[in-house]
Amino acid sequence: MTTPDPEGLLAEQLLRLTRRVHRIQKRHLEQRDLGVTPAQSRLLRTLAHYGSPPRMTDLAERLEVVPRAVTTLVDGLEAGGKVRRVPDPANRRVTRIELTDEGRATLGELRGARRSAAEEILAPLTEKERQVLGVLLDTLIDGDAAQRC
Repeated sequence: MTTPDPEGLLAEQLLRLTRRVHRIQKRHLEQRDLGVTPAQSRLLRTLAHYGSPPRMTDLAERLEVVPRAVTTLVDGLEAGGKVRRVPDPANRRVTRIELTDEGRATLGELRGARRSAAEEILAPLTEKERQVLGVLLDTLIDGDAAQRC
Protein backbone atom coordinates (compact mmCIF):
# COMPACT_ATOMS: atom_id res chain seq x y z
CA MET A 1 0.00 0.00 0.00
CA THR A 2 1.35 3.42 -0.90
CA THR A 3 0.94 6.45 1.28
CA PRO A 4 -0.78 9.50 -0.18
CA ASP A 5 1.52 12.25 -1.40
CA PRO A 6 -0.23 15.50 -0.43
CA GLU A 7 2.49 17.71 -1.97
CA GLY A 8 2.32 15.72 -5.21
CA LEU A 9 -1.46 16.11 -5.32
CA LEU A 10 -1.20 19.84 -4.63
CA ALA A 11 1.45 20.24 -7.33
CA GLU A 12 -0.78 18.40 -9.80
CA GLN A 13 -3.74 20.62 -8.88
CA LEU A 14 -1.65 23.75 -9.42
CA LEU A 15 -0.49 22.52 -12.82
CA ARG A 16 -4.04 21.62 -13.85
CA LEU A 17 -5.26 25.05 -12.73
CA THR A 18 -2.48 26.76 -14.67
CA ARG A 19 -3.42 24.86 -17.82
CA ARG A 20 -7.11 25.71 -17.30
CA VAL A 21 -6.33 29.41 -16.80
CA HIS A 22 -4.23 29.40 -19.98
CA ARG A 23 -7.00 27.69 -22.00
CA ILE A 24 -9.69 30.07 -20.75
CA GLN A 25 -7.57 33.19 -21.34
CA LYS A 26 -6.70 31.97 -24.83
CA ARG A 27 -10.40 31.42 -25.60
CA HIS A 28 -11.30 34.91 -24.35
CA LEU A 29 -8.52 36.39 -26.50
CA GLU A 30 -9.74 34.49 -29.55
CA GLN A 31 -13.33 35.62 -28.96
CA ARG A 32 -12.22 39.24 -29.14
CA ASP A 33 -10.39 38.53 -32.40
CA LEU A 34 -7.43 40.76 -31.51
CA GLY A 35 -4.97 38.89 -33.69
CA VAL A 36 -2.64 38.49 -30.71
CA THR A 37 -1.25 35.27 -29.29
CA PRO A 38 -0.93 34.77 -25.51
CA ALA A 39 2.85 35.27 -25.81
CA GLN A 40 2.36 38.50 -27.77
CA SER A 41 -0.16 39.73 -25.21
CA ARG A 42 2.41 39.12 -22.48
CA LEU A 43 4.95 41.19 -24.41
CA LEU A 44 2.42 44.02 -24.86
CA ARG A 45 1.63 43.99 -21.14
CA THR A 46 5.34 44.04 -20.35
CA LEU A 47 5.94 46.96 -22.71
CA ALA A 48 3.23 48.95 -20.92
CA HIS A 49 5.25 48.81 -17.68
CA TYR A 50 8.20 50.72 -19.11
CA GLY A 51 8.36 54.50 -18.83
CA SER A 52 10.29 54.75 -22.08
CA PRO A 53 10.70 52.27 -24.95
CA PRO A 54 12.92 49.36 -23.88
CA ARG A 55 15.57 47.53 -25.86
CA MET A 56 14.80 44.01 -27.05
CA THR A 57 17.36 42.65 -24.60
CA ASP A 58 15.49 44.40 -21.76
CA LEU A 59 12.28 42.71 -22.86
CA ALA A 60 14.00 39.32 -23.13
CA GLU A 61 15.32 39.65 -19.57
CA ARG A 62 11.97 40.76 -18.16
CA LEU A 63 10.09 37.99 -19.99
CA GLU A 64 12.81 35.45 -19.12
CA VAL A 65 13.18 34.29 -22.72
CA VAL A 66 16.01 34.30 -25.25
CA PRO A 67 16.36 37.48 -27.36
CA ARG A 68 15.44 35.56 -30.52
CA ALA A 69 12.01 34.80 -29.06
CA VAL A 70 11.43 38.52 -28.48
CA THR A 71 12.44 39.27 -32.07
CA THR A 72 9.81 36.84 -33.36
CA LEU A 73 7.13 38.32 -31.09
CA VAL A 74 8.03 41.89 -32.05
CA ASP A 75 8.02 40.96 -35.75
CA GLY A 76 4.45 39.71 -35.45
CA LEU A 77 3.26 42.66 -33.38
CA GLU A 78 4.95 45.13 -35.71
CA ALA A 79 3.31 43.51 -38.74
CA GLY A 80 -0.03 43.97 -36.96
CA GLY A 81 0.70 47.64 -36.23
CA LYS A 82 0.77 47.20 -32.46
CA VAL A 83 4.43 48.08 -31.88
CA ARG A 84 7.18 49.80 -33.80
CA ARG A 85 10.94 49.74 -33.70
CA VAL A 86 12.50 53.13 -33.02
CA PRO A 87 16.16 54.16 -32.96
CA ASP A 88 17.75 54.90 -29.63
CA PRO A 89 18.52 58.64 -29.55
CA ALA A 90 21.76 58.07 -27.63
CA ASN A 91 23.09 55.06 -29.57
CA ARG A 92 22.16 54.54 -33.20
CA ARG A 93 23.13 50.85 -33.02
CA VAL A 94 20.36 50.21 -30.48
CA THR A 95 16.74 49.67 -31.41
CA ARG A 96 13.94 50.24 -28.95
CA ILE A 97 10.37 48.96 -29.04
CA GLU A 98 7.39 51.20 -28.43
CA LEU A 99 3.64 50.71 -28.37
CA THR A 100 1.60 52.30 -31.13
CA ASP A 101 -1.85 53.77 -30.59
CA GLU A 102 -3.27 50.51 -31.92
CA GLY A 103 -1.09 48.62 -29.45
CA ARG A 104 -2.46 50.70 -26.57
CA ALA A 105 -6.02 50.06 -27.74
CA THR A 106 -5.25 46.34 -27.96
CA LEU A 107 -3.91 46.45 -24.39
CA GLY A 108 -7.27 47.79 -23.24
CA GLU A 109 -9.03 44.93 -24.99
CA LEU A 110 -6.55 42.47 -23.49
CA ARG A 111 -7.32 43.74 -20.01
CA GLY A 112 -11.00 43.20 -20.68
CA ALA A 113 -10.36 39.66 -21.94
CA ARG A 114 -8.25 38.86 -18.87
CA ARG A 115 -10.92 40.28 -16.57
CA SER A 116 -13.68 38.23 -18.17
CA ALA A 117 -11.48 35.11 -18.08
CA ALA A 118 -10.79 35.70 -14.36
CA GLU A 119 -14.50 36.13 -13.70
CA GLU A 120 -15.18 32.79 -15.40
CA ILE A 121 -12.43 31.03 -13.45
CA LEU A 122 -13.46 32.52 -10.09
CA ALA A 123 -17.22 32.12 -10.61
CA PRO A 124 -17.56 29.06 -8.34
CA LEU A 125 -16.00 30.91 -5.37
CA THR A 126 -17.76 33.06 -2.81
CA GLU A 127 -16.40 36.53 -2.05
CA LYS A 128 -14.79 35.22 1.15
CA GLU A 129 -13.16 32.33 -0.73
CA ARG A 130 -11.80 34.80 -3.31
CA GLN A 131 -10.26 36.89 -0.53
CA VAL A 132 -8.64 33.81 1.02
CA LEU A 133 -7.38 32.70 -2.39
CA GLY A 134 -5.92 36.16 -2.97
CA VAL A 135 -3.98 36.01 0.30
CA LEU A 136 -2.73 32.49 -0.48
CA LEU A 137 -1.66 33.46 -4.00
CA ASP A 138 0.16 36.56 -2.71
CA THR A 139 2.01 34.34 -0.25
CA LEU A 140 3.03 31.93 -3.01
CA ILE A 141 4.02 34.72 -5.40
CA ASP A 142 6.05 36.61 -2.79
CA GLY A 143 7.59 33.46 -1.35
CA ASP A 144 6.80 34.42 2.27
CA ALA A 145 6.18 30.78 3.21
CA ALA A 146 9.73 29.87 2.15
CA GLN A 147 11.14 32.68 4.31
CA ARG A 148 9.28 31.46 7.41
CA CYS A 149 10.85 27.98 7.24
